Amino acid sequence: MSGDETGALASGWHELAGDYELGRRKPDAFDRILDWPAELSVLGDVTGLDVLDVGCGSGAKSVELLERGASSVTGVDLAGRFVPMEDPRLTLIQADLSDLGEVPAIAGRRFDRIVFLQSLAYARDQVATLAAARRHLNDDGFIVIARSHPIRFAVERAEKNDTTIGQEYFSAEPYTYVSSWNEQISLTHVTNTVADMINTFAAAGLWIEHALEPQLSEEHRRQFPHKQAWLDRHLGIIVFRARPLAAR
Repeated sequence: MSGDETGALASGWHELAGDYELGRRKPDAFDRILDWPAELSVLGDVTGLDVLDVGCGSGAKSVELLERGASSVTGVDLAGRFVPMEDPRLTLIQADLSDLGEVPAIAGRRFDRIVFLQSLAYARDQVATLAAARRHLNDDGFIVIARSHPIRFAVERAEKNDTTIGQEYFSAEPYTYVSSWNEQISLTHVTNTVADMINTFAAAGLWIEHALEPQLSEEHRRQFPHKQAWLDRHLGIIVFRARPLAAR
């Protein structure tokens, strides 16, 4: 994205950060019933580990990782609207994930796990951002990246533009849409095909160890049929676990 687009995102996300946290607390929020459980399953046990949460939002998930046994969690987010939490094991930093290699608080540090939970698409240069993160990994560490499924945006854009899913799936134009957490705010970011995502990881020196396209449990399908109907059309998210090529 250009500098102007990044500035617009910074302004929009600063206002949206609080709405996102309220939204994910709802009983039927996808983050509650699908995304976060899937992300945790790919991340695995974090007991005794040092974690870097890139694009951490309010920092609420960083706090949850501490509660799950992480030794320390460092969160980086553009908005800087963090949950009030005083814990020496938690560090929350207002900074742009696009400039991860220039964040003084993590300079020279290594982490066992690094997570990008729905944040990588907002980077100006996804390859450079992932490569910067890779340099902060311990030798046996890995990166977890959660992304919206490309079909989601292809369907939304096709309906909006009266085009086809195929046309929009391969469109390279940035996508602007109204946030479901606050209809007064629009977000803009690039959309990728699945091949784009894989090639981005490879160009950053990573290989995909595992990928997951989570679905609702039978209980949640019965409890929230409107959410299942949305997933049937938009497919949800993809979660990747990636390791440095040298570790393969």
